[in-house]
Amino acid sequence: MTARTHDLAAITALGALVFLEPLRTFTLGTALMAILFNQLGGILPDIDQPTAPFWRNLPIGGVIGRVIDKTLGGHRFITHSILGVVLFSFLTHLLLTFLHPIIPTVNIGYVWWAFIIGMVSHLVMDTLTKEGVPWLLPIPFKFGLPPLKEFRITTGKAVETWIVFPAILLLDVIFCASHYRLLVLFVHQHLI
Repeated sequence: MTARTHDLAAITALGALVFLEPLRTFTLGTALMAILFNQLGGILPDIDQPTAPFWRNLPIGGVIGRVIDKTLGGHRFITHSILGVVLFSFLTHLLLTFLHPIIPTVNIGYVWWAFIIGMVSHLVMDTLTKEGVPWLLPIPFKFGLPPLKEFRITTGKAVETWIVFPAILLLDVIFCASHYRLLVLFVHQHLI
């Protein structure tokens, strides 16, 4: 999937979980940090690809991307597995624990879960592509849905661009419209 599809899928998954399983009161800072880390989790699995948008936006990103690609075993290897989710969740938790004294009003637990939701949404979306995902690494089998590759999505092609992305966007619109009162109540109670 392309970066924009991963971004949308990550925020959709986060929004669905927040509104279907309401959280306790939290600050605007926590909400903003959760969205930021959700989006980072949504693109993090592709850091193993030197041509990823993340690396293209850094001055020497291409060089760093090639080093990371070799270190992590290539594209769709460790970062696209449960092992990768556990590893990067642990590292993110260490980072958030380190940052917590600087941002004491931010609930790092919510931010951490938002990151994990973003990362898992990335793997789920890539499972729908022709390449599949090695969920159970070190077992080298790549899982894909549907099981026949011919029926899976080719990244960046018409099905993703004209069906998958708009469908997720439509799902967001329907979800927000059907939960409008809850959304307004949520904003008033939790963010104001």
